[in-house]
Amino acid sequence: MADGPIRVLVVDDHQVVRRGLRTFLEVQPDIEVVGEAGDGEEGVQRAGELAPDVILMDVRMPGVDGIEALRRLRDNGTKARVLVVTSFTEQRTVVPALRAGAAGYVYKDVDPDALAGAIRSVHAGHVLLQPEVADALLSPEDNGPGQGRGSTLTDREREVLSLIAEGRSNREIARALVLSEKTVKTHVSNILMKLDLSDRTQAALWAVRHGIGS
Repeated sequence: MADGPIRVLVVDDHQVVRRGLRTFLEVQPDIEVVGEAGDGEEGVQRAGELAPDVILMDVRMPGVDGIEALRRLRDNGTKARVLVVTSFTEQRTVVPALRAGAAGYVYKDVDPDALAGAIRSVHAGHVLLQPEVADALLSPEDNGPGQGRGSTLTDREREVLSLIAEGRSNREIARALVLSEKTVKTHVSNILMKLDLSDRTQAALWAVRHGIGS
């Protein structure tokens, strides 16, 4: 709480869902709901106005859906971490959302305390996937970017990638491997470049698919 509560924007086309999320989150001492939006287009606009720390984003919405909204937020350089909260877990929904920049993916029936924990986790820079969501990513039909390039990673880069897959931040990785945080950042940049990935969420997914880390 030293830096203030985590500022959250709720984006969902169902008012009942938005109201329920707000009601629960408002009793969390370290979380503040700063706004709501009923579709992806409004969500992108509100994100620009409110500069939230975390965005709770539904996937299936009329007009601009969650995946397109994620792409627009990424293109706008939005610093907010996006946690997808949805009823849909099919691979054709999960994979595009994560590739578009989602930092985590949970179900709408998630336990309220677990949702609060998920918000705190993605805000801290971790990648968060429920087990069933991770399983959906293991299909051999989705090789994803970077396939076949793992052999170009050094042993140290594979160690860093393994810790990324565990949801560790750069600071935590530096502590675990007894490296400077600057060195870890260099390793992360090299991993993304070698695997042709755009962010550490994709790196974590690549690691899971290829048996590196947790």
